[in-house]
Amino acid sequence: MVSALFPTYARADLAFERGEGAWLVASDGERYLDFGAGVAVLSLGHAHPHLVGTLNAAAAKPWHVSNLFQIPQAERLAERLAQATFADLAFFTNSGAEAIECAIKTARKYHAAEGRPERYRLITFEGAFHGRTLATIAAGGNPKYLDGFGPPVDGFDQAPYGDLEAVEALIGPQTAGVLVEPVQGEGGVRVAPPRFLAGLRELCDKHGLLLVVDEVQTGVGRTGRFLAIEHAGVIPDIAALAKGLGGGFPLGACIATAEAAKGMTAGAHGSTYGGNPLATSVGNAVLDVVLEPGFLERVASLGLTLRQRLAELEDRHPTIIDSIRGEGLMFGVKTRVPNTQFTAAARAAGLLTIPAGDNVVRLLPPLIVGESEIAEAVQRLGVACAALESEAARAGAAL
Repeated sequence: MVSALFPTYARADLAFERGEGAWLVASDGERYLDFGAGVAVLSLGHAHPHLVGTLNAAAAKPWHVSNLFQIPQAERLAERLAQATFADLAFFTNSGAEAIECAIKTARKYHAAEGRPERYRLITFEGAFHGRTLATIAAGGNPKYLDGFGPPVDGFDQAPYGDLEAVEALIGPQTAGVLVEPVQGEGGVRVAPPRFLAGLRELCDKHGLLLVVDEVQTGVGRTGRFLAIEHAGVIPDIAALAKGLGGGFPLGACIATAEAAKGMTAGAHGSTYGGNPLATSVGNAVLDVVLEPGFLERVASLGLTLRQRLAELEDRHPTIIDSIRGEGLMFGVKTRVPNTQFTAAARAAGLLTIPAGDNVVRLLPPLIVGESEIAEAVQRLGVACAALESEAARAGAAL
């Protein structure tokens, strides 16, 4: 059967009928432990009772009214995000790319409101991924995503990730700010050193720039803090959230201080669907769980457990695993075999993982995962490693 979908994804020959918690059941009845979570989206796993109940209740009320009217659910979600973070204000979107677009526009508009419209350029980083719109692929700078779409959108200057001197060298009279992922997800789960993030804050303060953080994948508790940049003790001016914020429902947010958002006045930006009652009801339900006392501490503790188990796995399979990196429940396994080969072996062992750049395999379990499921996942990774070792031995014997 020929699919009517655009052939833009290399999809595995696998479909799922139902899920519960950290588990998925395929159409053939096979059970899979989901350590991909829809690329860090399913923060509360599959069929979480509170999310299901909230969605069912919200579905019986107006789904959408447009932003021409008051939306109490969105007001409440914005207030809760402000209380949980550095921010004062929020703009809701349907995706992470849209949240980044809003963040870029907010940074540019701030300088325009300050009488400096020439300051529109953002310094970004090699290995970054900020989305698939024309502006966000230009911000990411990856030739693979830019190819075939004409001249890249102007306004982005790239520096090596972690190189403060290179950042300062790029700052000029047109620079508006710095856009950075505290952990590069698509780029290979590369964790920014706290001193690097602190240095970016200092450079922004020194030169009158805005610090914009892409927390689309890392935000809403993924690393054991509500925002990953909190690990560095750094306060940004603007942040983009999505993925885990909706727990599987399309929802993103650009959050900012009142000062940074001063240019975003009536008519400066908009979204037809963004922040509608249905989406923001689900977002509030996610925060009901994530902001419960002890929840984030539990994520951090489970992250330490996962790190220890993965280190043991690395010791047992040095010909397959090169290194382990990550934070909280966001880990990358850098492999000595092609990462697509590793993800396929893990899937054959009943574990779902996500490939990333730098030949890394991402482990992104739901934040409600249990210790027994972590142990089960590592055991299945061990099965995958053993299978890859046997395959390599057979290939060597055949030479």
